[in-house]
Amino acid sequence: MGKGKLEKFAEMETFENVFQYPFSVISDVPFEMKGHWNEQYFHNDHPIVLELGCGKGEYTVELAKLYPEMNFIGVDIKGARMWTGAKKALTEGQKNVAFLRTNIEIIDRFFAEDEVKEIWLTFSDPQMKNPRKRLTSTFFMNRYRHFLVDGGIIHLKTDSNFLFTYTDYMVKENHLPVLFRTEDLYHTEGIDEETKKILSIQTYYESMWIERGLNIKYLKFQLPRDGELHEPDVEIELDDYRSYHRTKRSSLEKAK
Repeated sequence: MGKGKLEKFAEMETFENVFQYPFSVISDVPFEMKGHWNEQYFHNDHPIVLELGCGKGEYTVELAKLYPEMNFIGVDIKGARMWTGAKKALTEGQKNVAFLRTNIEIIDRFFAEDEVKEIWLTFSDPQMKNPRKRLTSTFFMNRYRHFLVDGGIIHLKTDSNFLFTYTDYMVKENHLPVLFRTEDLYHTEGIDEETKKILSIQTYYESMWIERGLNIKYLKFQLPRDGELHEPDVEIELDDYRSYHRTKRSSLEKAK
């Protein structure tokens, strides 16, 4: 691990807005703030919104500026990236922002029933080889149900045609209510004022995707608590890249 990462990890230990509970820790030490985020950290009764796979925390920080009447928690396992957003939130005195460094696979260990109102998934890894690891898979949807309010909102914003198409099929397969859907967010006419707000947030990597000519897709849907969820049984054309300027490893053209 480079010196810069070590310094960031050390500094994050002092950040009051960061809680670090990777799997190796939470398996032995229960998270005592579960069910008490508003009471013990935010000190208000505002709705809580999660950004899962928050990376540098750009969306978490900017959403918190747009919606001061809500509380935002960025979640990721990569602490060196998270340092950027956490540092900025502290510097700017944002009291409605927190960060949780942990594995998203165990996210339901940190929040109680009905504690979260909305979830943002911004440019998540499409996980084209492993459906179970996709953050919009039924595996994760069932975990979100443990703490998301009944009918809570999930936002997916992605450059990946594969992940967008997969999620679209998953939503249709399970008859989940769709509130908004577009395959080209920045060139869609008639967008309501609430949706326009998110257009003012553009991360560094998102701007590179747009510069490369990729459309940004956005899907906003509700997740009811009742009903068994089923995976879509369809083959989807794979993306021809993994990340910026990096081609895909596999020679396969489609996957479920």
